[in-house]
Amino acid sequence: MSALLLLFICLLLGVCVARFARPPAGIVHGINWWVINIALPALVLALVPKVKVNAQLWFPVAAMWVVFFGAWLLFAVLGRLLGWSRGRIGALTVVCGLGNTSFMGYPMMQALHGKEGLALAVVADQLGCFPLLASAGVVVASLYAGRAPQPAVIVRRVLTFPAFISLVVGVVAGALGGWPPVLDGVFAPIGATLTPLALFSVGLQFKFHLGERQLPPLLLGLGWKLLLAPLVAWLIGIAAGVHGMTLTVGVLQAAMAPMISAAILADEYELEPTLANTVLGAGIVLSLVTIPLGNLLLGA
Repeated sequence: MSALLLLFICLLLGVCVARFARPPAGIVHGINWWVINIALPALVLALVPKVKVNAQLWFPVAAMWVVFFGAWLLFAVLGRLLGWSRGRIGALTVVCGLGNTSFMGYPMMQALHGKEGLALAVVADQLGCFPLLASAGVVVASLYAGRAPQPAVIVRRVLTFPAFISLVVGVVAGALGGWPPVLDGVFAPIGATLTPLALFSVGLQFKFHLGERQLPPLLLGLGWKLLLAPLVAWLIGIAAGVHGMTLTVGVLQAAMAPMISAAILADEYELEPTLANTVLGAGIVLSLVTIPLGNLLLGA
């Protein structure tokens, strides 16, 4: 309970500071830089060597792909039926197809399932959601913005991302028996800074501005991201015989709030950024209720 309370407090602190205080210019950029380039790689290095490889480990990764490509199919069809613009279809595909599996997923999985759940969350994020953001996410954003995707840039983004490099190093370290205790004692405390800083950053960036005629796409988008996508992932997992913690974390990561970076991507490619940010803000708030509820429904 105290771990979940920490999430709420850090998020609320960020919202209050952004609303009532005068945080220094660039604070969000600075916090995000630390989280992405220092805390996240350290956490990956601490956890990946301890991940127990089993035949079900594909599921948390596959669940992320189901969420993204399911969103693309759903919103392409709905967009055609409802007469949506290409910008709206692209925005909902990117924002509701990519989950906040690191900034929110890591803290919530750690709060609900400890280090074992956190390790599986890292697998889902680093092998599932992040490569999707850097590859398929950019491709979809480019296509719906009328731009040509650049394969070389996409590959470079994936291969040079600090946490991806740490993932490769961590896999090698795990194969060799893990880190010496002295290094383990360094990586874990640095990685522990991710939870409070990530949620504080999310709070600082929280926005909710519902524009004209945006309620239907907002409800449809979050209906997929928070309800239908995890249900589809759960059905696939059950049909494939996945069970236990692997099934639970995979489904909960599929149910995670929309990714902040996805909303930034929609803004960068001019894919109805107002809608993208509204979906992001509403999704973050709702997921604080739907994720614990989903955890209870999964019997965890």
